[in-house]
Amino acid sequence: MNLSQILSFVAFTLLVALMTWWKLRKADTRSQQGYFLAGRSLKAPVIAASLMLTNLSTEQLVGLGGQAWRSGMSVMAWEVISAIPLIFLALIFLPKYLQRGIATIPDFIEERYDKSTRIFVDCCFLIATGVCFLPIVLYSGALALNSLFHVSEAFGVSAGAGIWFMVTLLGLAGICYAVIGGLRAIAIADVIYGIGLVIGGLMIPVLGLIMMGDGNFLHGVQQLTSVHSERLNSIGGSHDPVPIGAALTGLILVNTFYWCTNQGIVQRTLASKSLAEGQKGALLTAVLKMLDPLILVLPGVIAYHLFPQLPKADMAYPALVNKVLPLPLVGFFGAVVFGAIMSAFNGFLNSACTLFSYGIYHRVINQNAGPQKLVSVGRRFGLILAVISVLVAPWIANAPEGLYSWMKQLNGIYNVPLVTIVIMGFFFPRIPPVAAKAALLFGICSYIVIHYLVSFDMHFLYVLFFTFCINVLLMLGIGWVKPRATPFSFRDAFAVDMQPWEPAKIASVGVLAAMIGVYSGLAQFGGYPTRWLAVVSYLIAAAVVIYLFIYSRRQRQSGRILTTFESGDK
Repeated sequence: MNLSQILSFVAFTLLVALMTWWKLRKADTRSQQGYFLAGRSLKAPVIAASLMLTNLSTEQLVGLGGQAWRSGMSVMAWEVISAIPLIFLALIFLPKYLQRGIATIPDFIEERYDKSTRIFVDCCFLIATGVCFLPIVLYSGALALNSLFHVSEAFGVSAGAGIWFMVTLLGLAGICYAVIGGLRAIAIADVIYGIGLVIGGLMIPVLGLIMMGDGNFLHGVQQLTSVHSERLNSIGGSHDPVPIGAALTGLILVNTFYWCTNQGIVQRTLASKSLAEGQKGALLTAVLKMLDPLILVLPGVIAYHLFPQLPKADMAYPALVNKVLPLPLVGFFGAVVFGAIMSAFNGFLNSACTLFSYGIYHRVINQNAGPQKLVSVGRRFGLILAVISVLVAPWIANAPEGLYSWMKQLNGIYNVPLVTIVIMGFFFPRIPPVAAKAALLFGICSYIVIHYLVSFDMHFLYVLFFTFCINVLLMLGIGWVKPRATPFSFRDAFAVDMQPWEPAKIASVGVLAAMIGVYSGLAQFGGYPTRWLAVVSYLIAAAVVIYLFIYSRRQRQSGRILTTFESGDK
């Protein structure tokens, strides 16, 4: 390890910690609303930064970079198609969640169905978070930081021992942020780290292209688009990790679960100051997701050009960073990566604390527990879950098919059944609780049987889509045979201002146009004549941006006029 690396890492990390403490010093972190939902005070930029940094963690950097090294740009579907579910979140899911004033997704499950369905969903979330997601974040983070700072070599230990050491340090740091400070501490740190991650993340492919071009960026671009140009094709074929058919079916469902019903993500928007701020935050996140192919996927393709013989695909991103970053910047980038790890780990750990306190403990163990007791229990549970994650994380080194694909396949066990019962609960008020239980049981069992026990030559995203369709028919059938006695209705809990953001639908059109433009703009290098589609899409997106600029300017002017009149009245 170099002294300049250590100093830049420590300096940036301490800066974030001090700024977080300063913003948090007078905040309420002892009450339920303050600890779990940041006092319902988050505005759009903070929501978007927190959503992005929670999503852009090292399992993305390492996992997607590895998949891109192995298969090319088609894996960008995981990121770019997220724009569609984020539009769903802004226009459909969030208005219903905030209207009810819920703190967790299982809160809605209990209101819509019953207590036992809620407890089952709580358990699924907690098991998946503690055994699958948090350990993967810790392992991928340890892998990246160990490669950046050469921890194993510095201490003269094996690579496995270095991973154990880094996993333990990351787990302890995550406990300090999430268990002590709550959601507000996480959100504040996310904004600062998010700026650094965008700067550092875009720096890697630029420096990589300069190295490919022997010091000339444009020559590097020419190399990228002429040598192995087929790897830039964004349209996945049948043998790619994400075939285009799977991207438009099962992938949309998986991403809808992630962005619209996954507690670790949705909790940021549930903490919105108002519906309008939550909608703006979700749509701004969708716009920022268009940068992901450059930050997450393109580095893997560049790494293939520079290191075509890596022993393991998941080493592609760390190897590229080590190769292209100047030594003084390694510390800064390591601090940014550390922030990304902390954001994902802290966010999902805080969500698990929320689920356990509000759900399992308050509903099953102690129904008379007060607010401070629930916060205390949540903190203790977070500590236990963090320890379990630290113990599980190092064993993920043996994951088959690459880290990212393995994680998504494992999450498929429960994510589509859950998103099914939420969607059906929204739109079919007569469907009874027994239908939700049947859908959860059938969805989980059928996916395990088809994907893990029976040998079918079928992509797991197609399996998820087919189980979703069958689940929908199953719930409709049960609802027809044994409908709910009284239809479910959404009642306003008056938790936040429910006035929607007026241009939300027009902004959604611009987001979709940008998504198509990103896809078609890259597909042309793979042999598809789509330049015209990219141009049209970007023109539509630009028109929407101009409209939003004019709209916001008029809103500010009308606000100043209203303030002037009020001052005159006084």
